[in-house]
Amino acid sequence: WTFETPSENIQCSVGQEAGIESDITCTIIERSGSPALPRPSDCASDWGHTFSMRETGPAEILCTRTSTDRSGFDRAEYGVTGEFGGFTCHSSTKGLECTNRDGHGFFLSRKEQRVF
Repeated sequence: WTFETPSENIQCSVGQEAGIESDITCTIIERSGSPALPRPSDCASDWGHTFSMRETGPAEILCTRTSTDRSGFDRAEYGVTGEFGGFTCHSSTKGLECTNRDGHGFFLSRKEQRVF
């Protein structure tokens, strides 16, 4: 599954294969403020834009190039909650929050990004 917020600034992909835990990766294309976590010393790519997690366990920030392609995603209108592959994501005018079965997750908006 793929989806984006109405602003087209946050895009997510959910992967699910038989016998393997699902994963979700969300990218915030334009953000402001400090990253949710400090940049690791070994990160030589973009930091603070791409968040990922599996059905269980903690969420993480990926050190990877940020895609700016804003096409090919279904829209998750504000006020919508979706459940897929062990994740629940809620899109609101405040941002996008996704959690996994363990209650770990992330919140993304242009002004604020958090992992919990």
